[in-house]
Amino acid sequence: MAAALTVDELISRHRPTLDQALEAIRTRAYWSPHPEHPKAYGEHGSLDAAAGKAAFDALLGSRLDLGQPGTDGWVDGEVSPYGIDLGVEYPHADPDVLLPAMRAGQGAWRDAGPEARAMVCLEILKRISNRTHEFAHAVMHTSGQAFVMAFQAGGAHAQDRGLEAVAYAYAEQVRTPDVAEWTKPQGKRDPLALTKRFVPVPRGIGLVIGCNTFPTWNGYPGLFASLATGNAVLVKPHPRAVLPLALTVRIAREVLAEAGFDPNLVALAAERPGEGIAKTLATRPEIKIIDYTGSTAFGDWLETHARQAQVFTEKAGVNTVILESTDDYRGMLANLAFSLSLYSGQMCTTPQNLLIPRDGIRTDAGPKTFDEVTADLARAVDGLLGDDARANALLGAIVNPDVKARLEAAASLGDVALASREITNPDFPKAVVRTPVIVKLDGSKPDAEATCMSECFGPVSFAVAVDSADAAVELLRRTVREKGAMTVGAYTTDAEVERKIEEVCLEEAAQLSFNLTGGVYVNQTAAFSDFHGSGGNPAANATLTDGAFVASRFRVVEVRREA
Repeated sequence: MAAALTVDELISRHRPTLDQALEAIRTRAYWSPHPEHPKAYGEHGSLDAAAGKAAFDALLGSRLDLGQPGTDGWVDGEVSPYGIDLGVEYPHADPDVLLPAMRAGQGAWRDAGPEARAMVCLEILKRISNRTHEFAHAVMHTSGQAFVMAFQAGGAHAQDRGLEAVAYAYAEQVRTPDVAEWTKPQGKRDPLALTKRFVPVPRGIGLVIGCNTFPTWNGYPGLFASLATGNAVLVKPHPRAVLPLALTVRIAREVLAEAGFDPNLVALAAERPGEGIAKTLATRPEIKIIDYTGSTAFGDWLETHARQAQVFTEKAGVNTVILESTDDYRGMLANLAFSLSLYSGQMCTTPQNLLIPRDGIRTDAGPKTFDEVTADLARAVDGLLGDDARANALLGAIVNPDVKARLEAAASLGDVALASREITNPDFPKAVVRTPVIVKLDGSKPDAEATCMSECFGPVSFAVAVDSADAAVELLRRTVREKGAMTVGAYTTDAEVERKIEEVCLEEAAQLSFNLTGGVYVNQTAAFSDFHGSGGNPAANATLTDGAFVASRFRVVEVRREA
Protein backbone atom coordinates (compact mmCIF):
# COMPACT_ATOMS: atom_id res chain seq x y z
CA MET A 1 0.00 0.00 0.00
CA ALA A 2 1.36 3.44 -0.95
CA ALA A 3 2.41 5.79 1.80
CA ALA A 4 0.01 8.61 2.67
CA LEU A 5 0.66 12.00 1.15
CA THR A 6 0.53 15.08 3.37
CA VAL A 7 -0.42 18.51 2.13
CA ASP A 8 2.93 19.86 3.31
CA GLU A 9 4.73 17.21 1.26
CA LEU A 10 2.68 18.07 -1.81
CA ILE A 11 3.35 21.78 -1.34
CA SER A 12 7.07 21.07 -1.13
CA ARG A 13 6.90 19.06 -4.36
CA HIS A 14 4.59 21.19 -6.46
CA ARG A 15 4.32 24.77 -5.19
CA PRO A 16 7.27 25.92 -7.35
CA THR A 17 5.54 24.48 -10.44
CA LEU A 18 2.28 26.24 -9.58
CA ASP A 19 4.15 29.52 -9.07
CA GLN A 20 5.80 29.17 -12.47
CA ALA A 21 2.45 28.42 -14.07
CA LEU A 22 0.94 31.52 -12.46
CA GLU A 23 3.80 33.60 -13.81
CA ALA A 24 3.40 32.06 -17.28
CA ILE A 25 -0.29 32.92 -17.55
CA ARG A 26 0.56 36.45 -16.42
CA THR A 27 3.35 37.07 -18.94
CA ARG A 28 2.05 34.75 -21.73
CA ALA A 29 5.69 33.77 -22.38
CA TYR A 30 6.72 30.25 -23.44
CA TRP A 31 6.92 27.74 -20.60
CA SER A 32 6.18 24.06 -20.13
CA PRO A 33 7.18 21.58 -17.42
CA HIS A 34 6.25 18.62 -19.63
CA PRO A 35 8.92 17.56 -22.16
CA GLU A 36 7.74 17.03 -25.75
CA HIS A 37 10.54 14.65 -26.71
CA PRO A 38 10.11 10.92 -26.00
CA LYS A 39 13.77 10.54 -25.01
CA ALA A 40 13.29 12.91 -22.09
CA TYR A 41 11.52 10.16 -20.16
CA GLY A 42 12.90 7.18 -18.30
CA GLU A 43 14.28 8.73 -15.12
CA HIS A 44 12.87 9.94 -11.79
CA GLY A 45 10.01 7.45 -11.87
CA SER A 46 8.89 8.05 -15.45
CA LEU A 47 8.42 5.27 -17.98
CA ASP A 48 10.76 5.15 -20.97
CA ALA A 49 9.60 4.09 -24.43
CA ALA A 50 9.91 0.35 -23.87
CA ALA A 51 8.28 0.40 -20.44
CA GLY A 52 5.46 2.64 -21.69
CA LYS A 53 4.73 0.32 -24.61
CA ALA A 54 4.80 -2.69 -22.29
CA ALA A 55 2.39 -0.99 -19.91
CA PHE A 56 0.01 -0.28 -22.78
CA ASP A 57 0.26 -3.82 -24.11
CA ALA A 58 -0.55 -5.16 -20.64
CA LEU A 59 -3.81 -3.24 -20.71
CA LEU A 60 -5.06 -4.96 -23.85
CA GLY A 61 -7.72 -7.54 -23.07
CA SER A 62 -7.77 -6.58 -19.38
CA ARG A 63 -10.46 -5.39 -16.99
CA LEU A 64 -9.84 -1.89 -15.62
CA ASP A 65 -11.49 -2.13 -12.22
CA LEU A 66 -11.57 1.33 -10.65
CA GLY A 67 -13.22 0.27 -7.41
CA GLN A 68 -16.14 2.63 -7.99
CA PRO A 69 -19.44 2.24 -6.13
CA GLY A 70 -22.49 1.40 -8.19
CA THR A 71 -20.74 -0.79 -10.76
CA ASP A 72 -23.50 -2.91 -12.31
CA GLY A 73 -21.64 -4.45 -15.24
CA TRP A 74 -18.74 -4.10 -17.64
CA VAL A 75 -18.32 -2.35 -20.97
CA ASP A 76 -15.88 -3.01 -23.79
CA GLY A 77 -15.77 -2.75 -27.58
CA GLU A 78 -13.06 -0.18 -28.36
CA VAL A 79 -11.36 -0.84 -31.70
CA SER A 80 -8.30 1.19 -32.64
CA PRO A 81 -8.41 3.19 -35.89
CA TYR A 82 -5.23 1.23 -36.58
CA GLY A 83 -7.22 -2.02 -36.60
CA ILE A 84 -6.46 -3.40 -33.12
CA ASP A 85 -9.25 -4.66 -30.88
CA LEU A 86 -8.28 -3.17 -27.51
CA GLY A 87 -10.51 -5.52 -25.53
CA VAL A 88 -10.37 -3.43 -22.34
CA GLU A 89 -13.35 -3.71 -20.00
CA TYR A 90 -14.53 -0.69 -18.01
CA PRO A 91 -17.03 -0.42 -15.15
CA HIS A 92 -20.58 0.51 -16.06
CA ALA A 93 -22.07 2.66 -13.33
CA ASP A 94 -25.54 2.99 -11.85
CA PRO A 95 -25.80 6.80 -11.49
CA ASP A 96 -28.32 6.48 -8.66
CA VAL A 97 -25.56 4.87 -6.60
CA LEU A 98 -22.46 6.57 -8.01
CA LEU A 99 -23.57 10.22 -7.93
CA PRO A 100 -24.51 10.28 -4.21
CA ALA A 101 -21.19 8.60 -3.44
CA MET A 102 -19.37 11.31 -5.40
CA ARG A 103 -21.11 14.08 -3.46
CA ALA A 104 -20.19 12.54 -0.11
CA GLY A 105 -16.56 13.63 -0.29
CA GLN A 106 -17.10 17.20 -1.43
CA GLY A 107 -17.27 18.71 2.05
CA ALA A 108 -13.75 17.65 3.00
CA TRP A 109 -12.48 18.56 -0.47
CA ARG A 110 -14.04 22.03 -0.15
CA ASP A 111 -12.56 22.54 3.30
CA ALA A 112 -9.07 21.62 2.10
CA GLY A 113 -8.83 25.00 0.39
CA PRO A 114 -7.51 26.18 -2.99
CA GLU A 115 -3.82 25.48 -2.36
CA ALA A 116 -4.26 21.92 -1.15
CA ARG A 117 -6.60 21.14 -4.04
CA ALA A 118 -4.12 22.59 -6.52
CA MET A 119 -1.31 20.50 -5.06
CA VAL A 120 -3.35 17.29 -5.34
CA CYS A 121 -4.17 18.15 -8.96
CA LEU A 122 -0.49 18.74 -9.71
CA GLU A 123 0.40 15.38 -8.20
CA ILE A 124 -2.17 13.74 -10.47
CA LEU A 125 -0.67 15.53 -13.48
CA LYS A 126 2.86 14.56 -12.46
CA ARG A 127 1.93 10.88 -12.31
CA ILE A 128 0.24 11.14 -15.68
CA SER A 129 3.36 12.83 -17.04
CA ASN A 130 5.52 9.99 -15.74
CA ARG A 131 3.42 7.65 -17.87
CA THR A 132 3.35 9.78 -21.01
CA HIS A 133 4.65 6.94 -23.19
CA GLU A 134 1.81 4.69 -22.02
CA PHE A 135 -0.75 7.46 -22.52
CA ALA A 136 0.61 8.18 -25.98
CA HIS A 137 -0.19 4.64 -27.11
CA ALA A 138 -3.63 4.88 -25.50
CA VAL A 139 -4.36 8.16 -27.30
CA MET A 140 -2.93 6.87 -30.59
CA HIS A 141 -5.08 3.74 -30.55
CA THR A 142 -8.31 5.52 -29.68
CA SER A 143 -8.01 8.72 -31.71
CA GLY A 144 -5.99 7.61 -34.74
CA GLN A 145 -3.31 10.22 -34.09
CA ALA A 146 0.17 9.19 -35.20
CA PHE A 147 2.41 8.27 -32.28
CA VAL A 148 4.49 11.46 -32.15
CA MET A 149 1.39 13.63 -32.24
CA ALA A 150 -0.30 11.45 -29.62
CA PHE A 151 2.80 11.78 -27.44
CA GLN A 152 2.90 15.56 -27.78
CA ALA A 153 -0.72 16.66 -28.13
CA GLY A 154 -2.26 13.79 -26.17
CA GLY A 155 0.56 13.73 -23.63
CA ALA A 156 2.70 16.79 -22.90
CA HIS A 157 0.38 19.43 -24.36
CA ALA A 158 -2.71 17.95 -22.70
CA GLN A 159 -0.88 17.98 -19.37
CA ASP A 160 0.07 21.62 -20.01
CA ARG A 161 -3.60 22.48 -20.56
CA GLY A 162 -4.58 20.68 -17.36
CA LEU A 163 -1.95 22.58 -15.38
CA GLU A 164 -3.03 25.83 -17.00
CA ALA A 165 -6.59 25.21 -15.79
CA VAL A 166 -5.33 24.55 -12.25
CA ALA A 167 -3.34 27.80 -12.30
CA TYR A 168 -6.36 29.84 -13.41
CA ALA A 169 -8.57 28.08 -10.88
CA TYR A 170 -6.15 28.85 -8.05
CA ALA A 171 -5.75 32.49 -9.12
CA GLU A 172 -9.50 33.08 -9.22
CA GLN A 173 -10.13 31.43 -5.85
CA VAL A 174 -7.47 33.39 -3.98
CA ARG A 175 -8.52 36.70 -5.52
CA THR A 176 -10.74 37.12 -2.47
CA PRO A 177 -8.96 36.91 0.93
CA ASP A 178 -9.78 34.11 3.35
CA VAL A 179 -10.52 36.54 6.20
CA ALA A 180 -11.17 40.26 6.46
CA GLU A 181 -11.55 42.51 9.50
CA TRP A 182 -14.26 45.05 8.73
CA THR A 183 -14.63 48.21 10.80
CA LYS A 184 -17.06 51.04 10.07
CA PRO A 185 -16.63 54.29 12.07
CA GLN A 186 -19.78 55.55 13.85
CA GLY A 187 -18.64 58.98 14.94
CA LYS A 188 -18.85 59.32 18.72
CA ARG A 189 -20.29 55.81 19.05
CA ASP A 190 -18.27 52.62 19.05
CA PRO A 191 -17.40 51.47 15.55
CA LEU A 192 -19.18 48.54 13.94
CA ALA A 193 -16.78 45.63 13.70
CA LEU A 194 -17.15 42.31 11.94
CA THR A 195 -14.87 39.44 11.13
CA LYS A 196 -15.68 38.10 7.70
CA ARG A 197 -14.61 34.74 6.31
CA PHE A 198 -14.86 34.02 2.58
CA VAL A 199 -15.05 30.40 1.46
CA PRO A 200 -14.91 29.22 -2.18
CA VAL A 201 -17.57 26.52 -2.45
CA PRO A 202 -18.11 24.13 -5.35
CA ARG A 203 -21.21 24.18 -7.54
CA GLY A 204 -21.64 20.39 -7.43
CA ILE A 205 -20.56 17.56 -9.70
CA GLY A 206 -18.86 18.38 -12.97
CA LEU A 207 -19.52 16.20 -16.02
CA VAL A 208 -16.79 15.94 -18.66
CA ILE A 209 -18.12 14.59 -21.97
CA GLY A 210 -15.07 13.40 -23.88
CA CYS A 211 -14.41 13.55 -27.61
CA ASN A 212 -13.04 10.92 -29.99
CA THR A 213 -10.21 12.91 -31.55
CA PHE A 214 -8.52 14.58 -28.55
CA PRO A 215 -9.70 12.77 -25.42
CA THR A 216 -7.00 14.18 -23.10
CA TRP A 217 -6.23 17.54 -24.73
CA ASN A 218 -9.89 18.54 -24.73
CA GLY A 219 -10.78 16.64 -21.56
CA TYR A 220 -8.15 17.84 -19.12
CA PRO A 221 -9.02 21.56 -18.94
CA GLY A 222 -12.56 20.95 -17.71
CA LEU A 223 -11.61 18.02 -15.51
CA PHE A 224 -8.88 19.88 -13.65
CA ALA A 225 -10.70 23.23 -13.59
CA SER A 226 -13.67 21.61 -11.84
CA LEU A 227 -11.57 19.47 -9.50
CA ALA A 228 -9.31 22.36 -8.46
CA THR A 229 -12.34 24.50 -7.62
CA GLY A 230 -13.72 21.88 -5.24
CA ASN A 231 -16.11 19.93 -7.43
CA ALA A 232 -16.32 16.20 -7.90
CA VAL A 233 -15.89 15.19 -11.55
CA LEU A 234 -17.65 12.45 -13.51
CA VAL A 235 -15.85 11.61 -16.76
CA LYS A 236 -18.04 10.30 -19.59
CA PRO A 237 -15.63 9.35 -22.40
CA HIS A 238 -16.50 8.98 -26.06
CA PRO A 239 -17.30 5.27 -26.57
CA ARG A 240 -14.46 4.96 -29.08
CA ALA A 241 -11.92 6.76 -26.85
CA VAL A 242 -12.34 5.49 -23.30
CA LEU A 243 -8.88 4.21 -22.40
CA PRO A 244 -6.92 7.50 -22.01
CA LEU A 245 -9.57 9.02 -19.75
CA ALA A 246 -10.08 5.78 -17.81
CA LEU A 247 -6.36 5.73 -17.03
CA THR A 248 -6.63 9.37 -15.96
CA VAL A 249 -9.51 8.57 -13.62
CA ARG A 250 -7.60 5.65 -12.11
CA ILE A 251 -4.57 7.81 -11.36
CA ALA A 252 -6.73 10.61 -9.94
CA ARG A 253 -8.51 8.19 -7.62
CA GLU A 254 -5.20 6.76 -6.40
CA VAL A 255 -3.78 10.22 -5.60
CA LEU A 256 -6.95 11.41 -3.88
CA ALA A 257 -6.98 8.33 -1.64
CA GLU A 258 -3.29 8.66 -0.78
CA ALA A 259 -3.81 12.34 0.10
CA GLY A 260 -6.64 11.44 2.49
CA PHE A 261 -9.59 12.43 0.31
CA ASP A 262 -12.48 10.41 -1.02
CA PRO A 263 -11.42 8.75 -4.29
CA ASN A 264 -15.01 8.98 -5.49
CA LEU A 265 -14.42 12.66 -6.15
CA VAL A 266 -13.38 11.45 -9.63
CA ALA A 267 -15.22 8.64 -11.39
CA LEU A 268 -15.80 7.15 -14.84
CA ALA A 269 -19.09 6.67 -16.68
CA ALA A 270 -18.48 4.28 -19.57
CA GLU A 271 -21.50 3.42 -21.70
CA ARG A 272 -22.83 0.36 -23.42
CA PRO A 273 -23.14 0.41 -27.24
CA GLY A 274 -25.96 2.73 -28.26
CA GLU A 275 -26.83 3.62 -24.67
CA GLY A 276 -26.36 7.36 -25.09
CA ILE A 277 -26.00 8.17 -21.40
CA ALA A 278 -24.68 11.71 -21.98
CA LYS A 279 -28.20 13.17 -22.22
CA THR A 280 -29.35 11.29 -19.14
CA LEU A 281 -26.38 12.37 -17.05
CA ALA A 282 -26.36 15.95 -18.36
CA THR A 283 -29.86 16.64 -17.05
CA ARG A 284 -29.43 15.00 -13.63
CA PRO A 285 -29.95 17.55 -10.82
CA GLU A 286 -26.60 16.56 -9.25
CA ILE A 287 -24.70 17.70 -12.36
CA LYS A 288 -23.88 21.41 -12.02
CA ILE A 289 -21.06 21.82 -14.56
CA ILE A 290 -20.70 20.31 -18.04
CA ASP A 291 -17.65 20.38 -20.31
CA TYR A 292 -18.30 19.19 -23.84
CA THR A 293 -16.35 18.97 -27.10
CA GLY A 294 -18.08 17.66 -30.20
CA SER A 295 -20.86 18.30 -32.68
CA THR A 296 -22.81 21.54 -32.82
CA ALA A 297 -26.11 19.65 -32.65
CA PHE A 298 -25.38 18.03 -29.29
CA GLY A 299 -23.64 21.13 -27.96
CA ASP A 300 -26.76 23.17 -28.75
CA TRP A 301 -28.89 20.48 -27.08
CA LEU A 302 -26.82 20.70 -23.91
CA GLU A 303 -27.00 24.48 -23.82
CA THR A 304 -30.79 24.30 -24.21
CA HIS A 305 -31.70 21.38 -21.97
CA ALA A 306 -29.05 21.15 -19.21
CA ARG A 307 -30.52 24.22 -17.54
CA GLN A 308 -29.39 23.23 -14.04
CA ALA A 309 -25.71 23.28 -15.08
CA GLN A 310 -23.06 25.73 -16.19
CA VAL A 311 -22.31 24.41 -19.70
CA PHE A 312 -18.98 24.90 -21.46
CA THR A 313 -19.02 23.83 -25.11
CA GLU A 314 -16.55 23.58 -27.95
CA LYS A 315 -18.56 22.82 -31.06
CA ALA A 316 -17.98 22.87 -34.81
CA GLY A 317 -16.78 25.85 -36.80
CA VAL A 318 -15.61 26.72 -40.29
CA ASN A 319 -12.00 27.84 -40.18
CA THR A 320 -10.85 30.24 -42.89
CA VAL A 321 -7.56 31.45 -44.35
CA ILE A 322 -7.39 34.49 -46.63
CA LEU A 323 -4.58 34.47 -49.22
CA GLU A 324 -4.20 38.05 -50.51
CA SER A 325 -0.44 38.48 -50.92
CA THR A 326 2.82 37.20 -49.46
CA ASP A 327 6.53 37.98 -49.41
CA ASP A 328 7.37 34.30 -48.81
CA TYR A 329 5.40 32.24 -51.31
CA ARG A 330 7.24 28.98 -50.71
CA GLY A 331 7.02 29.40 -46.95
CA MET A 332 3.30 30.11 -47.17
CA LEU A 333 2.66 27.01 -49.26
CA ALA A 334 4.76 24.79 -46.98
CA ASN A 335 3.02 26.10 -43.88
CA LEU A 336 -0.45 25.60 -45.34
CA ALA A 337 0.43 22.14 -46.65
CA PHE A 338 1.43 21.02 -43.15
CA SER A 339 -1.65 22.62 -41.58
CA LEU A 340 -3.99 20.83 -44.00
CA SER A 341 -2.23 17.47 -43.56
CA LEU A 342 -1.61 17.23 -39.81
CA TYR A 343 -3.71 14.41 -38.29
CA SER A 344 -5.63 14.13 -41.56
CA GLY A 345 -7.32 17.47 -40.93
CA GLN A 346 -9.18 15.99 -37.95
CA MET A 347 -8.55 18.99 -35.73
CA CYS A 348 -11.09 21.62 -34.74
CA THR A 349 -8.50 24.21 -35.78
CA THR A 350 -7.63 22.85 -39.26
CA PRO A 351 -8.29 25.37 -42.07
CA GLN A 352 -11.19 24.45 -44.33
CA ASN A 353 -11.76 27.45 -46.58
CA LEU A 354 -8.90 29.10 -48.47
CA LEU A 355 -10.22 32.38 -49.85
CA ILE A 356 -8.20 33.53 -52.89
CA PRO A 357 -8.98 36.47 -55.21
CA ARG A 358 -9.93 35.08 -58.61
CA ASP A 359 -7.48 37.50 -60.26
CA GLY A 360 -4.66 36.00 -58.20
CA ILE A 361 -2.23 37.22 -55.55
CA ARG A 362 1.03 39.14 -55.36
CA THR A 363 4.07 37.18 -54.22
CA ASP A 364 7.84 37.45 -54.01
CA ALA A 365 7.89 34.96 -56.90
CA GLY A 366 5.75 37.23 -59.05
CA PRO A 367 1.99 37.37 -59.60
CA LYS A 368 0.18 34.05 -59.19
CA THR A 369 -3.25 33.31 -60.59
CA PHE A 370 -5.94 31.51 -58.61
CA ASP A 371 -5.27 28.33 -60.56
CA GLU A 372 -1.53 28.64 -60.04
CA VAL A 373 -1.92 29.09 -56.29
CA THR A 374 -4.16 26.06 -55.95
CA ALA A 375 -1.92 23.95 -58.20
CA ASP A 376 1.19 25.00 -56.27
CA LEU A 377 -0.50 24.23 -52.95
CA ALA A 378 -1.50 20.82 -54.26
CA ARG A 379 2.12 20.17 -55.24
CA ALA A 380 3.27 21.30 -51.80
CA VAL A 381 0.93 18.81 -50.12
CA ASP A 382 2.02 16.09 -52.54
CA GLY A 383 5.66 16.86 -51.83
CA LEU A 384 5.11 16.81 -48.08
CA LEU A 385 3.30 13.49 -48.21
CA GLY A 386 5.16 11.91 -51.12
CA ASP A 387 7.12 9.59 -48.86
CA ASP A 388 4.71 7.08 -47.33
CA ALA A 389 6.63 6.77 -44.06
CA ARG A 390 6.53 10.52 -43.51
CA ALA A 391 2.90 10.62 -44.62
CA ASN A 392 1.90 8.02 -42.03
CA ALA A 393 3.76 9.97 -39.33
CA LEU A 394 1.84 13.15 -40.21
CA LEU A 395 -1.58 11.84 -41.17
CA GLY A 396 -2.21 9.16 -38.58
CA ALA A 397 -5.42 7.26 -39.33
CA ILE A 398 -8.98 8.28 -40.20
CA VAL A 399 -10.75 8.24 -36.86
CA ASN A 400 -14.15 6.88 -37.93
CA PRO A 401 -16.21 5.92 -40.99
CA ASP A 402 -18.06 9.27 -41.06
CA VAL A 403 -14.83 11.14 -41.80
CA LYS A 404 -13.97 8.69 -44.56
CA ALA A 405 -17.43 9.14 -46.13
CA ARG A 406 -17.10 12.93 -46.13
CA LEU A 407 -13.68 12.71 -47.72
CA GLU A 408 -14.94 10.43 -50.48
CA ALA A 409 -17.96 12.64 -51.18
CA ALA A 410 -15.95 15.87 -51.34
CA ALA A 411 -14.68 15.24 -54.88
CA SER A 412 -18.22 15.71 -56.21
CA LEU A 413 -18.54 19.20 -54.72
CA GLY A 414 -16.35 21.04 -57.26
CA ASP A 415 -13.22 20.83 -59.37
CA VAL A 416 -10.58 18.72 -57.67
CA ALA A 417 -7.22 20.48 -57.38
CA LEU A 418 -5.71 17.67 -55.32
CA ALA A 419 -7.17 14.19 -55.22
CA SER A 420 -6.91 12.12 -52.07
CA ARG A 421 -4.91 8.93 -52.25
CA GLU A 422 -4.77 5.85 -50.10
CA ILE A 423 -1.64 5.07 -48.11
CA THR A 424 -0.75 1.74 -46.54
CA ASN A 425 0.66 1.69 -43.04
CA PRO A 426 3.03 -1.31 -42.94
CA ASP A 427 2.82 -1.54 -39.14
CA PHE A 428 -0.98 -1.39 -39.12
CA PRO A 429 -2.34 -2.70 -42.43
CA LYS A 430 -5.97 -2.30 -41.30
CA ALA A 431 -5.58 1.44 -40.71
CA VAL A 432 -7.49 3.77 -43.04
CA VAL A 433 -4.96 6.39 -44.13
CA ARG A 434 -5.85 9.03 -46.73
CA THR A 435 -4.14 12.20 -47.96
CA PRO A 436 -6.14 15.46 -48.07
CA VAL A 437 -8.36 16.55 -50.93
CA ILE A 438 -8.49 20.15 -52.14
CA VAL A 439 -11.59 21.18 -54.10
CA LYS A 440 -11.91 24.42 -56.08
CA LEU A 441 -15.11 26.42 -55.72
CA ASP A 442 -16.40 29.59 -57.37
CA GLY A 443 -17.44 31.73 -54.43
CA SER A 444 -19.85 33.78 -56.55
CA LYS A 445 -22.16 30.78 -57.03
CA PRO A 446 -24.78 30.17 -54.33
CA ASP A 447 -24.26 26.41 -54.18
CA ALA A 448 -20.51 26.88 -53.76
CA GLU A 449 -21.03 29.36 -50.94
CA ALA A 450 -23.42 26.98 -49.22
CA THR A 451 -20.78 24.25 -49.48
CA CYS A 452 -17.98 26.29 -47.99
CA MET A 453 -20.24 27.70 -45.26
CA SER A 454 -20.81 24.19 -43.88
CA GLU A 455 -18.24 22.34 -41.82
CA CYS A 456 -16.71 19.32 -43.59
CA PHE A 457 -14.67 17.81 -40.76
CA GLY A 458 -11.67 15.83 -41.94
CA PRO A 459 -8.97 16.13 -44.64
CA VAL A 460 -11.13 18.30 -46.93
CA SER A 461 -10.34 21.88 -47.91
CA PHE A 462 -11.96 24.26 -50.36
CA ALA A 463 -9.99 26.77 -52.46
CA VAL A 464 -12.63 29.44 -52.98
CA ALA A 465 -12.29 31.99 -55.77
CA VAL A 466 -13.59 35.38 -54.58
CA ASP A 467 -13.93 38.65 -56.46
CA SER A 468 -11.48 40.67 -54.34
CA ALA A 469 -9.79 40.98 -50.98
CA ASP A 470 -12.81 42.92 -49.72
CA ALA A 471 -15.07 40.07 -50.84
CA ALA A 472 -12.86 37.65 -48.95
CA VAL A 473 -13.11 39.78 -45.81
CA GLU A 474 -16.88 39.95 -46.10
CA LEU A 475 -17.18 36.17 -46.60
CA LEU A 476 -14.91 35.68 -43.59
CA ARG A 477 -17.18 37.90 -41.51
CA ARG A 478 -20.34 36.02 -42.46
CA THR A 479 -18.69 32.65 -41.94
CA VAL A 480 -17.50 33.47 -38.42
CA ARG A 481 -20.74 35.21 -37.45
CA GLU A 482 -23.04 32.47 -38.73
CA LYS A 483 -20.97 29.29 -38.36
CA GLY A 484 -18.16 30.20 -35.98
CA ALA A 485 -14.44 29.58 -36.24
CA MET A 486 -11.79 28.28 -33.87
CA THR A 487 -9.01 29.80 -35.98
CA VAL A 488 -8.55 32.34 -38.76
CA GLY A 489 -5.40 32.77 -40.82
CA ALA A 490 -4.38 35.43 -43.31
CA TYR A 491 -1.53 36.14 -45.71
CA THR A 492 -1.14 39.74 -46.79
CA THR A 493 1.54 42.37 -47.25
CA ASP A 494 -1.07 45.13 -47.55
CA ALA A 495 -1.49 47.12 -44.34
CA GLU A 496 -5.06 48.12 -45.17
CA VAL A 497 -6.12 44.55 -45.92
CA GLU A 498 -4.48 43.45 -42.69
CA ARG A 499 -6.38 46.11 -40.78
CA LYS A 500 -9.72 45.01 -42.26
CA ILE A 501 -9.12 41.33 -41.47
CA GLU A 502 -8.08 42.12 -37.92
CA GLU A 503 -11.12 44.33 -37.41
CA VAL A 504 -13.44 41.53 -38.52
CA CYS A 505 -11.80 39.08 -36.13
CA LEU A 506 -12.03 41.55 -33.25
CA GLU A 507 -15.68 42.26 -33.98
CA GLU A 508 -16.62 38.61 -34.45
CA ALA A 509 -14.29 37.27 -31.71
CA ALA A 510 -12.11 34.90 -33.73
CA GLN A 511 -8.49 33.99 -32.96
CA LEU A 512 -6.26 35.25 -35.79
CA SER A 513 -2.79 34.42 -37.13
CA PHE A 514 -1.01 36.51 -39.78
CA ASN A 515 1.62 35.38 -42.30
CA LEU A 516 2.72 32.11 -40.72
CA THR A 517 5.53 30.72 -42.87
CA GLY A 518 7.78 28.93 -40.37
CA GLY A 519 7.33 26.23 -37.74
CA VAL A 520 4.21 27.69 -36.08
CA TYR A 521 0.90 26.67 -37.65
CA VAL A 522 -2.58 28.13 -37.54
CA ASN A 523 -4.01 24.91 -36.10
CA GLN A 524 -1.66 24.77 -33.11
CA THR A 525 -1.91 26.65 -29.80
CA ALA A 526 0.48 26.75 -26.85
CA ALA A 527 -0.80 26.46 -23.29
CA PHE A 528 -0.10 29.36 -20.92
CA SER A 529 0.19 31.70 -23.92
CA ASP A 530 -2.41 31.07 -26.63
CA PHE A 531 -6.15 31.03 -26.06
CA HIS A 532 -7.90 28.11 -27.75
CA GLY A 533 -11.17 29.46 -29.10
CA SER A 534 -12.58 32.76 -27.94
CA GLY A 535 -15.98 31.85 -26.53
CA GLY A 536 -17.34 34.74 -28.59
CA ASN A 537 -18.59 33.07 -31.77
CA PRO A 538 -20.78 30.02 -32.51
CA ALA A 539 -17.83 27.58 -32.56
CA ALA A 540 -17.45 27.65 -28.76
CA ASN A 541 -18.93 29.40 -25.75
CA ALA A 542 -15.70 29.08 -23.74
CA THR A 543 -11.99 29.65 -24.05
CA LEU A 544 -9.23 27.23 -23.12
CA THR A 545 -8.17 28.69 -20.80
CA ASP A 546 -9.02 32.02 -19.18
CA GLY A 547 -10.51 33.30 -15.95
CA ALA A 548 -14.08 32.95 -17.23
CA PHE A 549 -13.47 29.24 -17.83
CA VAL A 550 -12.95 28.60 -14.12
CA ALA A 551 -14.61 31.42 -12.18
CA SER A 552 -18.20 30.16 -12.46
CA ARG A 553 -17.25 26.66 -11.28
CA PHE A 554 -17.36 27.89 -7.67
CA ARG A 555 -19.09 30.53 -5.60
CA VAL A 556 -17.79 32.48 -2.62
CA VAL A 557 -19.85 32.11 0.55
CA GLU A 558 -19.36 34.71 3.27
CA VAL A 559 -19.60 33.96 6.98
CA ARG A 560 -19.81 37.07 9.22
CA ARG A 561 -19.30 37.33 12.97
CA GLU A 562 -19.16 40.28 15.26
CA ALA A 563 -15.57 41.00 16.15
